[in-house]
Amino acid sequence: MADEVKLYGVNGSPFVCRAKIALNVKKIDYEFVVEDLGNKSADLLKYNPVHKKIPVLVHKGKPISESLVIIEYMDDAWKGVPLLPKNPYEKAQARFWAKFIDDKCIPIVFKTIVSHGEEQDLAEAHEQLQFLENELNVKGKKFFGGDDINLVDISATFIAYWVGAAEEALGLKLVTKDKFPKLTEWCDNYINCQAVKDGLPPREILLGFFKVWFATPNSFVYNEFLNKSS
Repeated sequence: MADEVKLYGVNGSPFVCRAKIALNVKKIDYEFVVEDLGNKSADLLKYNPVHKKIPVLVHKGKPISESLVIIEYMDDAWKGVPLLPKNPYEKAQARFWAKFIDDKCIPIVFKTIVSHGEEQDLAEAHEQLQFLENELNVKGKKFFGGDDINLVDISATFIAYWVGAAEEALGLKLVTKDKFPKLTEWCDNYINCQAVKDGLPPREILLGFFKVWFATPNSFVYNEFLNKSS
């Protein structure tokens, strides 16, 4: 029932979209509660008093915070399409790559966008993205999860969709087909999955976000992106 599951967030957050995509893959009905990050609701502060961040999933009145934790919770709480492998080693590997994306890839990719592709940042971003390219080559499959998307694919949503919008808004080429053929192919395959499409904000919204942000890099919207999602 939709009233049993609520997701608190904003449409422009890649971390919130992770949860939306996972909910879609699992075919879970839910209510989306839009937050005003400049004036957070009493519910959000109650459900995530430690970090006060989005997304927060509330299932039967019980809150779960942090996007990767939310995805793992869904996989345990609901049947249907699995989001993590059942094999213990493969599950550990999926967790490793999801953490790698959060700890290594997204920060340097975001920094490269901030610096408008400064040479040192771009080189470091390419170094980290090459690990993902290599992993896709090793898998020899359509997705990091094999034939179907899993935790790792969903973790990399920012790379698949937000980076392309930033590149268009800035005129920057970060993930090119000649340098990352498998990764660019994965991006196309991933964002064209129906469950993913239904969880993403319209591209025009992201283009507008980045254009405003690039014009005023110290703006409120910049701080919201960095500090209030996870």
